[in-house]
Amino acid sequence: MMKKVVLAGGTGFIGDYFQRNFKKLGCEVKMISRQPGYIQWDDQAGMIEALEEADLLINLAGKSVNCRYNEENKRAIMNSRIETTKKLGNAALACKNPPKVWMNSSTATIYRHAEDRPMTEENGEIGTGFSVDVAKNWEHAFFSFALPNTRQIALRIAIVLGKDGGVMTPYRNLAKFGLGGHQGKGSQMFSWIHVEDLFQLVLFLNERTDLTGVFNCSAPNPVRNRELMETLRKRMNVPFGLPAPKPLLEMGATVIKTETELVLKSRWVIPKRLEQEGFVFTFQTLDSAFKDILGR
Repeated sequence: MMKKVVLAGGTGFIGDYFQRNFKKLGCEVKMISRQPGYIQWDDQAGMIEALEEADLLINLAGKSVNCRYNEENKRAIMNSRIETTKKLGNAALACKNPPKVWMNSSTATIYRHAEDRPMTEENGEIGTGFSVDVAKNWEHAFFSFALPNTRQIALRIAIVLGKDGGVMTPYRNLAKFGLGGHQGKGSQMFSWIHVEDLFQLVLFLNERTDLTGVFNCSAPNPVRNRELMETLRKRMNVPFGLPAPKPLLEMGATVIKTETELVLKSRWVIPKRLEQEGFVFTFQTLDSAFKDILGR
């Protein structure tokens, strides 16, 4: 049974959910964060003390990718992931009794734009471009630490859906104001996971002492963007939604300071290893996830 969990970068939407649920299980939760009131990233002694005899370390740290990819932001996105991972690795190396398991965030965006076939851990093709470079460097930094007494697992996380933040807020607003049609061509795949399933698979991987390496953290039934928006409109009782062609998205992304890649890249990711190892998703379909999140 887990007694001590360390959450690094755990003050966002996913981290908040994890923190609440670990505490419900009776775990002591230590937090490393830039936010005041927590162990700071430049406090190596504090990090070593937190990691000492921890059952589980989960690293969720990294600047949000929901911004314009100018040089300054690109540097911050890359460095915030690499540097925090290295700091955790060095702190773990300095422990007498390092964490039993270290799970590090990665991203399902590591695979290429795929409308032709799904990407699994075994046969997925790594893509190109800035977001992919971030993912590759992040995983390289993580696996460059050879910790003899610590199991290491990289979580290639798809888009996370939940009640208290993440992408649900903007998607809900689009539908509410009549803009919930498909984006771009609408044929791009949308890989997703309910935040509760993400938490449960962390518990599952923690229990399975035989498992290491890379895992796709995505629900088994991704959908095309057209179906995503249609399912959302149905659940919200919104009869229609205006589609957003690519030029309009480009204009809008500039205004709200984000990138169209976040909605136009086709992420077709399947959790093959998790399913092979016997993990069962609670929210297997997008409609069941929306039903839980939207309460209708």
